[in-house]
Amino acid sequence: MRVTILALMFLVFVAGGYWTWTYQPKVRTKIEDLLSSSTFQTLEVRYSAETIMDAHRKELLKDTDHVFLEPTLKFIPYLLMDVKYNRSTDKTGEGIILWGLVDGEMVINTGTWEKTHGFTDCIASNATRQEFKIINALASRGGSWDRDGLSKFLNIENNILDTWVDSCRKKSLIVQNGNTYRLHLQNPKLQVIPETKLDQWLVTKPTKHALRVKKRYRATQIENIARAAFGHDFAIRKTTEIFLPVYSIVVQNPDGSQMTTYWNALNGKRLVTAPNEIE
Repeated sequence: MRVTILALMFLVFVAGGYWTWTYQPKVRTKIEDLLSSSTFQTLEVRYSAETIMDAHRKELLKDTDHVFLEPTLKFIPYLLMDVKYNRSTDKTGEGIILWGLVDGEMVINTGTWEKTHGFTDCIASNATRQEFKIINALASRGGSWDRDGLSKFLNIENNILDTWVDSCRKKSLIVQNGNTYRLHLQNPKLQVIPETKLDQWLVTKPTKHALRVKKRYRATQIENIARAAFGHDFAIRKTTEIFLPVYSIVVQNPDGSQMTTYWNALNGKRLVTAPNEIE
């Protein structure tokens, strides 16, 4: 009986700990503060919440009955990778890649915060290097290609092509319409140079009281998908976890409801993202 009671108490403790870690970000932050180092690296805050609210007041406040609540600064985790790749037949490219540990997409340019679209699905399906040959070929043709063209471009035997294609279809990465294969993504953006245009400074911030968003992906998942996507000549020399500062700006509506929007503190622009990626 005593063993049963202890086992039940242990299960309750584990379940309670999981719920707290998942649904109580403030408690999670305090725990992380205790376990992590005293500082972390983040991109520099260039816009204050007040500046953003003033610039977008007419957009966010419909009338005088709508009011701003106190904004919150949060930090979204990214993986910074020092990489090298084959730029051309006689030149090697070296640079850095900034890849989201929450949304699973690569940042193309930190000035505009332009990002890829489609890598999240590839991570979820654990796409292989062979499957990426199909994905990249279709992406290079605007997202679709007929079977003969795809076969000639990849220069592989039909039975190998069919195996790779069938694997992509089972993972819902591509679909087939007659004799044509198409990427199973809306507005895919996968044909990118494996390098992020970044001209912003990294700064060090105290860990204590900083609200850091929970990661959805492990660094190894990002590294594996990058290697699969960018081929044999792509190499990762070093990785560092950094953060993007983001403001959570809340508007109180007359009926008591609230509207929350998220703003990039680096460039002052609104982030189009799902709430569950920030909270």
